[in-house]
This record gives sequence, structure tokens and C-alpha cells, in this order.
Amino acid sequence: MHAELLITHTHLATMNEAFGFDLYRKDSEPYGQVTDGALAISQGKIIWLGKMQDLPPIKAEQVWNAKGKWLTPALIDCHTHLVYAGNRSNEFEARLNGTSYEAIAKQGGGILATVNATRQASFDTLCQSAEKRLRDLMAQGVATVEIKSGYGLDLATERKMLKVARHLADKYGIMVKTTYLAAHATPQEYQGREAAYIEQVCEWLVILAQEGLIDAVDAFCEHIAFTPAQVKRLFEQAKQLGLPVKLHAEQLSDSGGGGLVAEFGGLSADHIEYLSEESIAKMTQAGTVGVLLPTAFYLLRETQHPPITAMRQAGLKMAVSTDCNPGTSPSTSLLLAMNMACTLFRLTPEEALAGTTYHAACALGIQHHKGKLAVGYDADICLWDIDRPADLSYLIGQNRLAALYIGGKAVAFQPQS
Repeated sequence: MHAELLITHTHLATMNEAFGFDLYRKDSEPYGQVTDGALAISQGKIIWLGKMQDLPPIKAEQVWNAKGKWLTPALIDCHTHLVYAGNRSNEFEARLNGTSYEAIAKQGGGILATVNATRQASFDTLCQSAEKRLRDLMAQGVATVEIKSGYGLDLATERKMLKVARHLADKYGIMVKTTYLAAHATPQEYQGREAAYIEQVCEWLVILAQEGLIDAVDAFCEHIAFTPAQVKRLFEQAKQLGLPVKLHAEQLSDSGGGGLVAEFGGLSADHIEYLSEESIAKMTQAGTVGVLLPTAFYLLRETQHPPITAMRQAGLKMAVSTDCNPGTSPSTSLLLAMNMACTLFRLTPEEALAGTTYHAACALGIQHHKGKLAVGYDADICLWDIDRPADLSYLIGQNRLAALYIGGKAVAFQPQS
């Protein structure tokens, strides 16, 4: 057997059921862990992993003794608004002085403030700012990221944002899944004509899909955004185009969005603080992932917790993401989101790591080649200088990433300030 890289004397958190990983079985092997193990890579894929004592003869171009460090799948940030212009720290101050999120939105702030700035920004300006955020994510072990549009709310700017996302993928050799989110808010020019705007969003969807810029379709289903009926109209158009759907759902109230996206076999319902038992059942049956966004919950000082116990009892997959955006989660730390998911929502560290690896891959529909350490999977891996996998959720503000490999190639850089 030939390998380009053989990593020896490492501990593996495989997140792989073949090594005993199962969050909902009491006799499972935590993290699917393998102590004193090895992993071999060839042509960007994992070709062998297991215990050192079982290591077969492998002729490797490079052998790296990890000296007891931990290997995990590279992290996946499955919900971001990474491409935007402008600054909304003024809203952060306003909320701390008692103004509600809804009130700020009605006063022309919120999403529409970012829309105005993003429409005015050039392609290069958006690239430069988003690139800094992407590098920060990668510096914490992220090798796959979802990037939404939704700060354009017109065809030209939505296209511009999606092209920026594609450019970042090409430049950094990282997988970027693009999500069309024109149904994020109603722009000023369509105020009071939400139904007409949704029809326009559907028309743009066809155009941008034909241009190859869209991997999935999203919407914001909420009383300050779009109704379930309006979202359904958009999802029907996406279905005709063969595009998967996901949804900002149940962040401020229960509108049945989780159940709606499940009815379309959707990838995920995200935020889900007000998720009902009925929607949990529908999502579990459909395989729709529940994406938790604890940093937004924290920054908005919300008090309604997602129904973690009910989701856990149902066996619903739960992912964890940064929700990186300028208004409610200006964060590029997926490790911090993992800590918050544990401390605020009571996830276990094993659930948090699953939520940023395999379950996050499921939320993007890429679970057949990313999200766990398995033979044939992409060699997107992180090497961590930690004592045990729980440290990734336990340590606050401490980045113990020793190495990041994307497609079997080492990524060496420093985050930009």
C-alpha cells in the first residue's frame, strides 16, 4: 500500500460508527475514538486508519509522528453569512440600551442596514472582508463552510455575493457550499408587497441556478420576515430546479417552519429555539438536521432555549454553527460556538464535536465524503494539541490546532487582523 502521508502515534476521534461512535447508544465508544493509532492519506483521500498495532505495511512518502496529539475530522461551519459589508456595532449598543431586535429592524436597521452597505460595496471589497473572516475560521480548523447570500435582495447583489463565495473556494481550495437567501427580508422597494417580492425571488432563483451559483435555497420564516405560505412557494420553485432547501426557523416564535422544511425533505432547520414536538417528529423522519446557533442566542440575550432534550430523545441530528453575520453573531470562532452549545444548551462535548463534523456534513448534504474519519473520505483533518476531545469544547479562547489538512494538503497561514 502506498501513501503520500502516514500519521503515526496519534489518537483518533473518528466520529465513525465503524469504530463504535453512536451518540444514542450507551455502550458506544465515545467519539469513535482510537488510541495510539495511525492514519494514511493518498490522492486526497483517507486510505487506512486504525490502531498502530494493526498498521499494515505502508510505503509512505512522508511519515509524521504525532506524539499523542489528537486527530479529528476537519470542522464544518454549516451556517454563515460570511459575505457582507458594513458594521452594525451601533445596533449592539442599542440592544444593550433596551431596544429590541424587532424594533431595530422596523427602524431600517437590522438586515436592511447591511443590505444597503453590501449593495454599494464592490466585488473586490466584499472579497477582501470575507477573506479575513474565512481565514479566521480556517485557523480554527474549519475546512468546509456554507456561505449564504441574502444581503443583496436584488439580482445584481445576490449574484455578486454568490460569486464572491465561489471565488473564495477557488482561492483557498476549501469547500464552500453556497446558499441562496434572497428571502431574508423584504427590501425597501417592495415594502407592503411581500408576495410580489417572493415571486421576484423565484425568478432570480431560476436565473442564478442556471448560472451554477446555487447549491441550496434558504429563507427566513418568521413574523418579521416571511410566512410559511410564502416560503412554500419558494421551496416549490427550488424543488422544480432540483435544489435542496433549508430554513431559518423558529428563532422568535413557532411558525411551523421546522415541519415545513421537513415536508420538502430539507437539509436543515436553523435556530429552532421555539421548535415544536410536532416539527421535531417530522424532521427526524425526514432526516432534516437541527442547526443550533448559540452565539446568536447569546448575543441577543435570548431566554427561550432550543428543546435539546426532546430532540435528543427523538434521535434528531443536531449541528452547531457560528451563524457568522454582522448583526446577531459577529463571530468567526466555531470553537466558541461549541463551548456555548455545551454551556448554554447543555450539549455534551461529544454532541458538540459531532455537531461541527458529521452532523454539520449532514446539514450540507455532504456526509458521504466529509465529516468523519473513514476510508474513502476526503482527507480533511485537524491535528490538535489537546489531552482529550472534550478540550475542544472546554477550553475557552484557546486554539490548540497544530495542523490542518484539506484534501490531504497541509494549510499553513496566520489569520489576518
